[in-house]
Amino acid sequence: MRKMIKRTSLLVLVICLSLVMLPAVAQAQSEIRILDSWAEVEFPLSFRFNLSVESDVNITDIRLHYAVDRQSFAQVTSEVYVEFVPSAVVETSWTWDMRRTGGLPPGAAVVYWWTVEDADGNRTGTVPVQVYFDDERYSWQSRTEGEVTIYWYEGEQDFIEEIVLTVQQALTWLAEDTGAYLKERVEIFVYGSSLALRGAMIFPQEWTGGVAFTRYGTIAIGIAPYNLDWGKKALRHELTHLVIHQMTLNPYIDLPTWLDEGLAVYSEGELGLEFANSLNRAIAEDRLISVRSLSSSFSADTEQALLSYAQSYSLVEFLISNYGRDKMLELLNIFREGSSYDDALMKVYGFDMDGLDTLWRDYVTMPEPAEIVEGEGARPLPGGVLAVMTGGLTLMLGLSAKSGAWR
Repeated sequence: MRKMIKRTSLLVLVICLSLVMLPAVAQAQSEIRILDSWAEVEFPLSFRFNLSVESDVNITDIRLHYAVDRQSFAQVTSEVYVEFVPSAVVETSWTWDMRRTGGLPPGAAVVYWWTVEDADGNRTGTVPVQVYFDDERYSWQSRTEGEVTIYWYEGEQDFIEEIVLTVQQALTWLAEDTGAYLKERVEIFVYGSSLALRGAMIFPQEWTGGVAFTRYGTIAIGIAPYNLDWGKKALRHELTHLVIHQMTLNPYIDLPTWLDEGLAVYSEGELGLEFANSLNRAIAEDRLISVRSLSSSFSADTEQALLSYAQSYSLVEFLISNYGRDKMLELLNIFREGSSYDDALMKVYGFDMDGLDTLWRDYVTMPEPAEIVEGEGARPLPGGVLAVMTGGLTLMLGLSAKSGAWR
């Protein structure tokens, strides 16, 4: 797969490291000679780094250094002490096993280099090299529109045109209704089915349909051409997560879950039937979940998860409908500063989470909520495949993506 996007931060790191290490190479190259250095990808299971080196005396120390390109407030470099038998000629390798550490999304960029020392104290190192964790099992095509590059391998021209249009519409809606916009480039990998997507993941759940890796600016989603209607909704959902994450990224606090998921569900359009029914039942039976409870992870219980997403949608709809786009944008910007949930709401709207809870409950209970519809076909949950599990998956994978792992 030919990469269309070069990530600036890691390239800058490569240049800086090269400047630091080149003098060491020049000083020691007459003593220690790097014969070969290369990396191998076994997607999605492992990265294997290989080195062949020789010296006039025994080589005593070899270390691998690598860094993953993702949004962060501090560049993290991993260092591996490679085990080997001291010798004048050494061929060694180290394998990054994703099954132990959690995986990387397709297209993730990694920069790596080696440092070597021999028995006389001579030291040298390789120039940093950037490699990609590409899924080469498929013959990917690519198309770039603005800040978004889409990769796909299945479907005719009208299929990709629908995907491109969906992305453009989602970004337009976000800008018009919330003021949010992409700050960094995004890559979207469209697998030919949910089954194919699961084959690109480490320990996937059987109902996995799509995931946003927010810190990587990457979406991986399984959309079969015959299931395009579901795919477009799921794509809008995941793209919203990426945009909102870019707008609010800070080192102090994450968004309240009801806002993050509520915006993602709201971006899909009209609330699905099962969501509306769940919300109306909860209103009628006086068992709505408090806004404070919705600020943390949603319940794994099917009914509670369904209601959590429905309420989150309704909370976002309430804020946008009654206070407008500019207030929502202001709220996102306040969260970017690392403000607490209560303080952010108070600064923008003049009420905290408890105040929002009270106002919203009045909003949904007067006038009388809509009648529960029975006996009609269920529509898929946002961002997923099965009618009751997928929304929870979107949340779980979103959280794991922040730590850089496919779970």
